Amino acid sequence: MTPERFQTLINLLMLFALFAGLAIWWMTKHGGQRGRIAERARLAALSHRTDVSDDIEEEDVSLRKRLMHRLARIGDKLPLFDAKYRLKLKKEMIRSGYRSNHAVSILLAAKFCMGLIFATLTVMLGSHIPFIGTYPAVRGVAMLLVFIVGMIVPEYVVGFVAAGRRREMAGCLPDALDLLVICTNAGNSLGVSIRRVADELKTICPPLSDEFALTADELKLSGDSTRALYGLAERIDLPSIRALISTLTQSMRYGTPITQALRTLSRTERVAHIVSLEEKAAKLAPKMVVPMMMFILPAIIAIAAGPAVIQLLAFIDHSK
Repeated sequence: MTPERFQTLINLLMLFALFAGLAIWWMTKHGGQRGRIAERARLAALSHRTDVSDDIEEEDVSLRKRLMHRLARIGDKLPLFDAKYRLKLKKEMIRSGYRSNHAVSILLAAKFCMGLIFATLTVMLGSHIPFIGTYPAVRGVAMLLVFIVGMIVPEYVVGFVAAGRRREMAGCLPDALDLLVICTNAGNSLGVSIRRVADELKTICPPLSDEFALTADELKLSGDSTRALYGLAERIDLPSIRALISTLTQSMRYGTPITQALRTLSRTERVAHIVSLEEKAAKLAPKMVVPMMMFILPAIIAIAAGPAVIQLLAFIDHSK
């Protein structure tokens, strides 16, 4: 057997071992009494969701929707993640702005597919890695590690998107509070004021506008203001939003004027935002030291000392 065929056989065996391990995990979760109980518990925990297969499929559905549909079906059938982990991912997806019922299933399918792609590439290209590519056992361990890393990467991407979204909403929150103060001072109710602020923020900060619009809808439909406000705090997950919700709930509970409380909170949030900007400006000078030393200082030295060095070299050559 030639070395090329031997390497190909080793690669196929590694891929077969990976898929066999996943199949064994699947049978462990679905087979036997314990597997059936775990599956029923998972389905009961996810009973509030609608089944993906019940979606209306039209002939002119786009390729992206069909892809999302297939990923959601794969994510629903994956036994690798329990209901507690799915609930954690659902909170993170909501904070990232993905409130669809199938967002968690799509994320789980993307995690699984990403892990398989990374593992397959590692197996197929691992023989070209210097020093360790000739050892099948090392490549097998690398395949497992890369599979785990590939499953972690999409979750970190979602966390990065959620953090950027929170930063954007935190920057526009003082303006939203000022608008809320104006609306409540004009005599509007809390739901109407939140709806008006959401409409005004559509072009300035779409994420914050969406969250306020959803809260206004919940206030209009359910009438439970406390639950709707705490839902807003859970979705945005910012200390300033939690302070706003606490102020509003206490004002409604004890009958104190909402306008005065919002005006105080708006002033405090505006001062905190200005202090944050001043802090970032103060940190700018130390952060510029390293780039200046790496890129600007060598050019200045070359310009200042270059002619003297050239004259010195010319003098040395002339003296020889």
